[in-house]
Amino acid sequence: MSTRTGNTGHTGHTQTTGTPRTTETVGTPAGEARITWHPAPGARLVLAVSHGAGGGIEARDLQALAAALPARGVTVALVEQPWRVAGKKVAAAPKVLDEGWLGLWPALTRPGLPVVAGGRSAGARVACRTAAGLGAAGVLALAFPLHPPGKPEKSRAEELTGAVDAGVPVLVVQGGRDPFGRPEEFPEGPYDLVEVAAGDHGLAVPKRAEQTQEQALAQVTGAVGDWLDRLPAPGGRPDAART
Repeated sequence: MSTRTGNTGHTGHTQTTGTPRTTETVGTPAGEARITWHPAPGARLVLAVSHGAGGGIEARDLQALAAALPARGVTVALVEQPWRVAGKKVAAAPKVLDEGWLGLWPALTRPGLPVVAGGRSAGARVACRTAAGLGAAGVLALAFPLHPPGKPEKSRAEELTGAVDAGVPVLVVQGGRDPFGRPEEFPEGPYDLVEVAAGDHGLAVPKRAEQTQEQALAQVTGAVGDWLDRLPAPGGRPDAART
């Protein structure tokens, strides 16, 4: 069964020191992609996260992860898909999105560290579809679009469960008000699910919510950081240093 948690009151982590970020362009079969690296001193893994179909790496949750996780030994790579780099307004087809992700994967593995594949919305779908074939150390699915708004019968659950069934550790972070799928709509399975209680598809919370926006993002970064700490070390052995 999936482990489902709500607001834990985690204070989160803020990046106060570290190596300055760098940006590189990577050629892929779908066009040029772009990676913005937020390095961690003495990094133990890379978290590579891409954006959704309606925005870029400026998304609040992606920026929060990039700011917080390097202090926890995680290098964060924010990935811009080729359609976004090219300045197009509409996302490419799923097959083309996958081609772009597959094409830039060698650059993500270049540091020689385990890579967790992730993304928000459409980027989460890409990560789920490709994780097993790429040997990803895990999948982080932010605001996974379980179905189009108002159309629960058009489920995309098989993309999520496909990664789970392949033995890839998966964490879903979902807003409690997400019209693309509320937490209670997700199928049971051996994966983790964290609910941002008042969050929408962008994990934005209204001013009247019990959580402030800052607290909601701290919940996200804290939950992701804790989950990354629990991931098995290379070779399948839990890393005692992370407990």
